[in-house]
Amino acid sequence: MQFTCLIYSAPNSGPQPGSPEFGPFMKAYGDFTKKVQDDGKFVSGDALQGVETATTVSVRAGKTETIDGPFAETKEQLGGYYLLDCVDMDEAVKYAAMIPTAEHGRVEVRPVVVWDN
Repeated sequence: MQFTCLIYSAPNSGPQPGSPEFGPFMKAYGDFTKKVQDDGKFVSGDALQGVETATTVSVRAGKTETIDGPFAETKEQLGGYYLLDCVDMDEAVKYAAMIPTAEHGRVEVRPVVVWDN
């Protein structure tokens, strides 16, 4: 079963580029990625560019509308994701707790719906 781990944090929370803590923080991400790959759980994952690069799209009465920025204005912002193949939610939560940002942000874990073709 696939689970998405959505990684949220507030801007400037956690180790910042250029700080002494940033290198070990990024290494922890590399170590986590290697672990889920080695454990056969990794499907995909990436960091996202900042919310200032986002565009939100909606269609109303057949007209496409766009606005700059994310849909929701919140303190915590979506910064990346992992898509993991886990046995169940308990296993997915176990891996999500290993994601470095979980220590200063949040990781939302949700099962993926697989549509039959």
